Amino acid sequence: MHLLHLMNASQRNANVAIQSIRYKAEINQGVPGKELTFLRYLQAAPNGLHDTLSDTCGEEYGQALIDGDPEIDLDLVGRTVGPTRTVYLSASGDVMHAAPEVVDVVYAPDKSEKERRAAEDTPANVREEVPVQWTGRKMPKKDVVCRFAFKRTIQLQHVDGLTYDFLYAMAKELHDENVLVLIAGGESGKEPLVIQRNGIPYRGFLEGRIDGEKYQLLLHLSNMELKRFE
Repeated sequence: MHLLHLMNASQRNANVAIQSIRYKAEINQGVPGKELTFLRYLQAAPNGLHDTLSDTCGEEYGQALIDGDPEIDLDLVGRTVGPTRTVYLSASGDVMHAAPEVVDVVYAPDKSEKERRAAEDTPANVREEVPVQWTGRKMPKKDVVCRFAFKRTIQLQHVDGLTYDFLYAMAKELHDENVLVLIAGGESGKEPLVIQRNGIPYRGFLEGRIDGEKYQLLLHLSNMELKRFE
């Protein structure tokens, strides 16, 4: 079970369960009553790639493809592909026997490269001793969806009767006011949320929905703000 350490507006905190939202497809693919399986097939072998064909047939090898099938290896192409492993290649195509060094590349607003630096090991901050904080910064739903692009949605779930009351009260407040509230990490309550180690930093917005005694408390995650350029 994945947990999130959360603080409410009254400075009360609790560990609650989190789970990614999975949407059910409205249309099922395949024939009714039959199980649909997907297979991967080998599309090309090394001797069917551009560099090899250029060396063997010349740079303009279009006619060679029309006259014959030099790009197809009849012994390999069309075979099913089973379990695979990640293989790192150098810029020249040679197999690397050690994982490459990871660097962080910082880009300027004009997309030019601004800086390169050693990648930092970023810990998750949603299960720390310092809870994720309810900032109190509320925004109407219609404003949030016009300002931010959401990449992921997580549902918060209670683990016992006390956390049910804890989360239901949050959901009801947000539902009644028809707003989303920003939540943030760190002691300052201003840090972005990192759900997993070395994960993407996100802004987190809580949305509440209630139906009688039932509730939904959804955490919408965004790392992109939409801006209009005149």
